[in-house]
Amino acid sequence: MSISKSLSVYSCFVLVVFSLSAMSQETTPSARPAGESTIEGTVASSGRQTFVVRTADNQFYLFVFNRYTSKPRPIGVGSRVRVESLPGAESGSRLATRVTTLEAAPKEDHAAEGEAAPIPPAVRDLETNIKREAQRWRLGVRAGAAFDPELFLFGVHSQMGPIFHSDVFFRPNAEFAFGEVTDLIALNLEGVYKMRPSDHRDWSPYAGAGPALIFIHQSFQHGRNIDFGNFDFDVGFNILLGAQFRRGTFLEAKTSLWSRPAPVFRLIFGYNF
Repeated sequence: MSISKSLSVYSCFVLVVFSLSAMSQETTPSARPAGESTIEGTVASSGRQTFVVRTADNQFYLFVFNRYTSKPRPIGVGSRVRVESLPGAESGSRLATRVTTLEAAPKEDHAAEGEAAPIPPAVRDLETNIKREAQRWRLGVRAGAAFDPELFLFGVHSQMGPIFHSDVFFRPNAEFAFGEVTDLIALNLEGVYKMRPSDHRDWSPYAGAGPALIFIHQSFQHGRNIDFGNFDFDVGFNILLGAQFRRGTFLEAKTSLWSRPAPVFRLIFGYNF
């Protein structure tokens, strides 16, 4: 008899616990991610990586999307939408998490690829910069100074990616440097990792590394007589830190290990097209 009473009490206890748990789940509002917001408006422009929404009070918002964004295909210019979003990686932009069409664009606007309303230049410039950053292959130029020995350098590079990760890029480059007694050609097979700061600055730091194939010629004779047969070959390893600005310019500091008499330190200024 006592066993039956114990089972009954236990059953009642379990039932009460489950009831309270269900009630708490119903009454507790679902937690929203920090910075999440929802707006409604009309799509003013739409591209492969971005779209712009104009709200009823004539404010413009630039959104980017990724493969996890739930959205219609395509996001029609002139349609009314509801956009749920989080803070974006670029200052002034937001990452759309869900796009819902509230009202389709008028039929006469379906073929329009351009803008349904004039977009402020600042928003348009930001949209252009984001599109440029999203390119999988870019070319660039660079120039700077090397120290120990002191050289002037210039070069070209290519940026490919992202690879393996959304912030990892392969950036091979060629540098040509010359000084009073030293001439150098370096082929650098570098990879870089772009760090995205949480305060949405107009620039982002990056770090990188990679092997270097170095051809160096030194002569203490008066005058310059370059014969590529006199270049000595060496292999080094580069470590670099830099800052990439939104409009394409960057500033980079680099050192080469195990490659003496190649320069110990290089300061480089460049531009990504």
